[in-house]
Amino acid sequence: MLSLDLHPIFRNNRDIDHAMRQFLIRAAGSGAPVAEIIPGKGSGQLKARVLTFLDQKHVKKLYVRREADPGNAGRVLVYFV
Repeated sequence: MLSLDLHPIFRNNRDIDHAMRQFLIRAAGSGAPVAEIIPGKGSGQLKARVLTFLDQKHVKKLYVRREADPGNAGRVLVYFV
């Protein structure tokens, strides 16, 4: 499973957007059925930012669905198939 950990870049908004965009394009092209984005548990601000990014109309075209992992609150799963 492809994975993107946002902990190292959580302070820079431009880097976060760039990393997620690059990751989603790479994951969609890889043929992997699912990928994970790890914003961490923390206060929930980074997770909310990830979900808002994923809900953008032009980004939604890259994946089938997304969900917060029910077993791990610090992980978002993105499904491509």
